[in-house]
This record gives sequence, C-alpha cells and structure tokens, in this order.
Amino acid sequence: MAVFALRRLLSSIPTLLIVTLLVFAMVKLLPGDPARLILGQEATPQALAELRRSLGLDRSLPEQYLSWLASAVQLDFGTSLTDNSSVGRLIAQKLPVTLELALFAMLISMLISLPAGILSAVRRNTWIDRALTLFALSGISLPNFFLGILLIYLFSIRLAWIPASGYTSLLENPGRNLLLLLLPAITLGIGSAAVLTRYLRSSLSETLAQDYVRTAHAKGLPAGRVISKHALKNALIPFLTAFGLQLGGLLGGAVITEQIFSIPGFGRLLVDAVFTRDLPVIQAVVLVSAVAVFLVSFLVDLGYAAVDPRIRYH
Repeated sequence: MAVFALRRLLSSIPTLLIVTLLVFAMVKLLPGDPARLILGQEATPQALAELRRSLGLDRSLPEQYLSWLASAVQLDFGTSLTDNSSVGRLIAQKLPVTLELALFAMLISMLISLPAGILSAVRRNTWIDRALTLFALSGISLPNFFLGILLIYLFSIRLAWIPASGYTSLLENPGRNLLLLLLPAITLGIGSAAVLTRYLRSSLSETLAQDYVRTAHAKGLPAGRVISKHALKNALIPFLTAFGLQLGGLLGGAVITEQIFSIPGFGRLLVDAVFTRDLPVIQAVVLVSAVAVFLVSFLVDLGYAAVDPRIRYH
C-alpha cells in the first residue's frame, strides 16, 4: 500500500504544476491593473511604476510565475489588495469553516445514501425502489439555493427551531456551531446523497446479478452477509468516485450555500474577492481549492486500493 500511495503521489506532481500554471495565467488574463486598483484612478504614473516594481509586476511573466510558485510552496500567498492583510492568514481562517461544513454535509450524505442505495438495489423494481428513485431524482434536480430557502422558511421562520444564518466557531461553542451548520449541511448533503444513492444503486444492482453472488445465495448464506461481505465491497468503487467528486466540489467552496446562510467560508471569501477584484486572494483560493481536490482524489485512490487490492499492482 505504501508503494502504491507513493507512486500515486509522485504521478500527481506534474498535474499540480500544470494547475498552478493555469491558475497564474487565469489571474493574469483578468482585466485590470493591480497597481491602479491599490492606488486608485488618481494615482500618478510615477507612483504606479514604483508600486508595480515593488510588486514585481515589471518582471517577465516566467519570472513572476516562478517567484509566485516558490512563495506558494512556502504557503506565502502575498497580501490582500483591499486591506493589506496576509492572504495566508485569510485562508487559514476560512478554510476550516468550509472543511467542517463539507465534512458535516458528506456525513449526512453518507447516512442517507448508503442505506437508500442498498435498499433500492435489493428491492429493485418495487415500490420502495421507485420511492427512493423519486427522492434521488428530486434531490439531483432541486437547486441548493431553493432547498436552503425552503429549510430556512420551515425550520427558522415557521417553527423557529434553528437560527436562519450565522456562524460560531467549533472551539468557542460546539453545540451552537453544530446547530448553525445543520441547515446548510442538510442543504448540501441532500444533493450529494441523491447522487451517491443513484451511483450505489446502479453499481450494486449489477454486482448482485453476478454469478459469484448467485453462488453465495445457492450455498445458503444469509442475504445480509452476501450483500455486506461479497456484493457491497465490489460495488463501492463507482460510489467512492462519486463521493470524491462531491467532497472535492464542496471543499472548493459551497459559494451559494455559504452566501444564503452567511457562513464565512471559502466560497464567501471568493465572492468578496471577485467583487473587490482582490487578485491575490482569488489566486490563492483557486489554488488551494485545486490542491484540495487533488488530495481528495489521492485519498479516493487509496480507497480503491483498500476495496480492491488488485488496483495496487496496476
């Protein structure tokens, strides 16, 4: 397993370098002059030239990229153009919020999708399967912002059980932290659960039709053991793929959900940076999001190897 993990990790390095190049190029292609954004429209040419020199903008693009990459490797993303604060400090403040929300949402998603997907596959073409399929299709079709508003209306306005928005640190008040994250986590988790349910149903249905599963039934093994020990493990690879995609997307920032529930996470940081044209923050958020997706992909690869040991040798 260690050799497989090392091989996967090393193979990701060229892709990560390409991602950093794309992120750097994307920001450079955005309209606007960072020096003029900082000093304003009334700045003199001499002041603009001096600031560009101090920011390194007078150097060639390859030099700027290498300098930025070397700083990013050291987790130095520069300073914000709006308030001159450290971008790295902003990332350190916002990333744990989005990470907690994403993990909470995926926990809810797993608690729904695993039993729903298994039950739908085992009771295929029955009313239970049709009901769960309707749930999955509804969850996939329903936009997050609409579901979030419905949950706020029901649980915050009509029933007054849960605050509509806000955030409290987990370290400051764990109980209130979980309460405030419950609605946004359900909003994100239901959509993910719908997708994962469909993947698991499809994969497990195919696995249950295999000869070795019929043989296990013919030997008189209990149905629960056949599913848990033989069928489910072999049906998990497509499920793990979908799980990684869903978690990677959430770690990139649940922009709309964070805006609706006023959660100071990665998505909201990105939106604020776009509105203020804070290019270093945009660059850092996109880069960290891309790295987070790669890390999730790496963990999913390890999950593949754990589920099917044959993958380690490919």
